[in-house]
Amino acid sequence: MICSRRNERARLGLGLGSGLLVGCAVACVLALGACDRSKAQGPQGPPVVPVKVQAVESHEIGDTSEYVATIKSRNSATIMSDVEGWIFDIRVHSGQFVKKGQTLMEIDPRRQRAAVSNFDSQRASKEAALQWTKLQLDRAKALYQSGVVSKQDLDQAQSTYDSAVADVKSLDAQITQQQVQLKYYSVFAATDGQVGDIPVHVGDRVTNTTPLTTIDERSGLEVYISVPSERAHEVKMGAPVEVLDNAGNVLLRTQIDFISPQIDPSMQSLLVKAPADQAANVLRAMQLVRARIAWSTHSGITVPVVAVSRISGQFFAFVAEQQDGKTVARQRPLQLGGISGNDYTVLSGLKAGDKVVTSGGQNLTEGAAIRIDQ
Repeated sequence: MICSRRNERARLGLGLGSGLLVGCAVACVLALGACDRSKAQGPQGPPVVPVKVQAVESHEIGDTSEYVATIKSRNSATIMSDVEGWIFDIRVHSGQFVKKGQTLMEIDPRRQRAAVSNFDSQRASKEAALQWTKLQLDRAKALYQSGVVSKQDLDQAQSTYDSAVADVKSLDAQITQQQVQLKYYSVFAATDGQVGDIPVHVGDRVTNTTPLTTIDERSGLEVYISVPSERAHEVKMGAPVEVLDNAGNVLLRTQIDFISPQIDPSMQSLLVKAPADQAANVLRAMQLVRARIAWSTHSGITVPVVAVSRISGQFFAFVAEQQDGKTVARQRPLQLGGISGNDYTVLSGLKAGDKVVTSGGQNLTEGAAIRIDQ
């Protein structure tokens, strides 16, 4: 009885041991499968960053300075009245193209017309007096020939007639003067061109120093540049000049064709000019622009402004390089000169042929894998 119980417990222990062995075997198989899958997938690295690059090239770089300049026209006219009076009529509007001699405005001419009419009336009276003295002279001549009147009477008649003739001529001269003066009450265009701003209105009282408007021919444009006196000795005829807009875009490339013989004492600057007719479609008289003068040129390299970042006062740029068959980004410290257009002048840190990252650099780190998209 006792022996049979011992045999039963032995059988139970053997069954449990076998179950444990089977469970361990299954667990090992699952673990090995997971390891194989992990090895197949491999470690996940950082993603490849798409960027755009630009090759650094060597070219001529100018030693330049920028100044605020003014566009002026040699054919621009400021229109003023020759007489004092009230604005009676304005016959043009700003921006209108007019021909030389066209009437622009009328100053109230009624008082002057009255003066001309008064002189015309006086002339009629003087003319009648002249005709009477002419008759008296003719009669005196006939009587003198007949011996009725003396030579003195004849001379008196002649003197009276000459005085009347002189009176008429004098009055004619005054009438002509008043008629010419009447023409001044009409303001005419001095040249063909476009009417500028008209600061006066009908009813305003003006004098001969009141600007009425301007007329610009849109030709004969020049760039007026005031160069500081300390650089006056560097200015040369034919020096390249670039006219820029507010964004730094080049509107015009021209050359200096006039250098003032003297320094402006009030500004301590030297006036230089350059022709600007080539950009007459985008420039206007009296417009303020940026003018860049090139003092000299030398061979060098530049880098786009968008490729440069600044960290703690130091300039950097990312350059695309090959490493172990991959393209990676390397950060280069730079020493930069001035800005010319949209580029920095590079003093050190890059060489011709380097490919600098111009787009996508904000997502880069040193040694990051990149893909060049152009």
